[in-house]
Amino acid sequence: MPAPNPIDPQQVVDAKYSERKPRPGVTTKRAICATCDIACSVVTEVKDGRVVRVRSSDNPIFRDNICMKGIVAPKNFANPNRILKPLKRVGERGSGQWEEVSWDDAIADIGTRLKAIIAEHGPEAWSVSTSQWNTATDHGLGRRLMNHVGSPNWTSGVALCAGNTAAINRFTYGWYPMGDFQNTKCIVLMGHNPRRHSWTPMYNWIRQAQANGAKLIVTDPRRSSSAERADIWLPLKVGSDAAMMLGWLKVIIDEELYDKAFVEDWTVGFEELKQRVNEYPLERVAKLTGCEPDMIAKAARMYATQGPAIIAWTPITDMQRNSTSAIRLQSILRSICGYVDVPGGEHLQGFNPDIVNESAIEMHEVLSDEQKAKQLGSDKHPAFTYRGQERFRGPTKKVWGQEYANLVMGCHMTPPSSLFRAMAGEGPYPVKAFFFLGNNPIMSYANMKLIIKAIMNQDLVVAHEQFMTPSAQLADYVLPADSWLERPWMMDGFGWTSTVRTSEKSMEPPGECRSTFEFWKLLASALDRPEVVPWESIEDFYDYRLEKLGVTWEEFVATTDVHFKTPEFRKYLKTGFATPSGKVELKSSALEELGFDPLPYFREDPPTDPEYPLKLFTGVREDGFFQTGHRHIEEMRKRHPEPEAFVSPGTAKELKLEEGEWVEVANELAKISIRVAIKDAMPDGLVRIPHGWWKPEMKQGVGHLSGALKYADAQLCRDDEDFLDLEQGIPHLKGVPCRINKVSQDELKTETVVEEVEYTL
Repeated sequence: MPAPNPIDPQQVVDAKYSERKPRPGVTTKRAICATCDIACSVVTEVKDGRVVRVRSSDNPIFRDNICMKGIVAPKNFANPNRILKPLKRVGERGSGQWEEVSWDDAIADIGTRLKAIIAEHGPEAWSVSTSQWNTATDHGLGRRLMNHVGSPNWTSGVALCAGNTAAINRFTYGWYPMGDFQNTKCIVLMGHNPRRHSWTPMYNWIRQAQANGAKLIVTDPRRSSSAERADIWLPLKVGSDAAMMLGWLKVIIDEELYDKAFVEDWTVGFEELKQRVNEYPLERVAKLTGCEPDMIAKAARMYATQGPAIIAWTPITDMQRNSTSAIRLQSILRSICGYVDVPGGEHLQGFNPDIVNESAIEMHEVLSDEQKAKQLGSDKHPAFTYRGQERFRGPTKKVWGQEYANLVMGCHMTPPSSLFRAMAGEGPYPVKAFFFLGNNPIMSYANMKLIIKAIMNQDLVVAHEQFMTPSAQLADYVLPADSWLERPWMMDGFGWTSTVRTSEKSMEPPGECRSTFEFWKLLASALDRPEVVPWESIEDFYDYRLEKLGVTWEEFVATTDVHFKTPEFRKYLKTGFATPSGKVELKSSALEELGFDPLPYFREDPPTDPEYPLKLFTGVREDGFFQTGHRHIEEMRKRHPEPEAFVSPGTAKELKLEEGEWVEVANELAKISIRVAIKDAMPDGLVRIPHGWWKPEMKQGVGHLSGALKYADAQLCRDDEDFLDLEQGIPHLKGVPCRINKVSQDELKTETVVEEVEYTL
């Protein structure tokens, strides 16, 4: 997930801007698109109570930030397969047999069953998985209710994507910075490839920065469209990001290109870092990364001397067995070059002082230390759990004004693999109730077979969804969710930036679709805790959050597109950094106290298996889809009718593969069916596959799951110890050994079926 839109105060005049004249019979609303994770400000056009068009914002700050997924949203949410009434399972779990029930009956039964589970096993037996997007903009209320009930076992897709980056950044300088794209002189993209219809705002910011003279450095195994535009492209080996950055540090330190004054005054551990970096001479780094030493040095010099520079967020370093070190190395590079909290560099924004932020709404202080200590995964992989983040409470209070900062929802969460193993009966205690909101968990995390087993082992499974996803097919209740067109939203920068943006409700939700606000409010009452969510409506809730400004939500949303304070830089001169030492910790005292290496390092790949000679890179993002969604939209499927595995011409020749041929990509865990796409931009030996494939038109239920068991990449994603990051416990998704199997046409005619017995404990 890229950063929320950066704001240049010179461009903003209290949201006063010229609006396009609406078409006859059409009214317009200002909205924030939540079709993907970018949160673009857009305009909706409404006729006869329905949104008929979504277009680019009239505000010059956000203009042109729109993609095909946002444009097609009205048709998406009007799809005839949308869930419009609460559904209760009546057959065996995963049988596909449902009956319609009322919200009152559904919530009453869910509350009764959840209370019974808590009474028998303790509140920690209740777990929740969410996404921040689409249905699951839950305003911090989910964590708030869980904290009051006493469960620490909350997780999210952000554990693999931006949330973990935010949490790990705190170990260096106490916050997660936002790049100042408007004023930067150099941008680094590590495996990231923003495009016109994917990460659209970041694509626009980068193009504008380059037009203004900024340099672009791209590290990516493939020759991406960003690589083709770059001043320097480093085609590194997949999964070697941390090694590359250690090489950059070697050059920058040896050649004294770092900011000596900042390092002297505001960092701790520089000499120890220098010793560690000396273990990575360029010759070694070249072998680890596959890049030429002189090109590694050239990129390091450009970053250090052409600044202020930014290293843009990337999903790639989030998903590696060296993720913690790679994220730390990004933050260390920013720091020693003097690019932290400066114009054109990486801005530490903190909370907006004018609103009640979502971190405060979550009320982590009410969860007892005893229950926090029960958080799954906190013993072995504590970095973003309560245990790992504990050392930042005091410093965060001192610098940012409150003890808990849940940046991009990525702090104080449970590592997904630890949660699912416990749900499957392999943990320190039983977990027997699982709720997921706007999240498709069996396809969103590693080791899909384990996750299915975990869900099948639950006593209560509840989904809040718009469509019958493969995960929802295994639920006891599927409750119909609203969309971003059908609710208001006050977006506070994902808890990470101080900008606050507003989204008007464009139309009423269809059928009995309800928001996450209503879901958590109803559930709080069903658990006999109505005081936890006391507001009568989401508008009342926003009124509460806006009390310091002295305005109501109705007034605020009518007059304000974006609200923020004029940016201040180098705030550390007054407050220090929100770390235990008050300085930038190149050597992390928090990691050291947790029993981990306090300095970044590089774990080389496990021994190779000749049975799996290729490397698998999951996560190709097709422009028409986001994560596991949108496969039901005709226009999107026409663009991408089938999943495709990208391979190089050299790999195709070696394996005798033909363009468009159906094959199997396999490893020790599973195999998936996929078509071959031969791409000149791919390096030899690498197989890139898309994330989240299933087909809504295929058979539902256990053994089928609408094609997820045939196509989904999550089946190949390993979460054994060799392929987990040590500190976070997140999986290595960028370089897992695999092979490609040729298949006969007869085999292709048989739909993959996995017997139900495999999931029954």
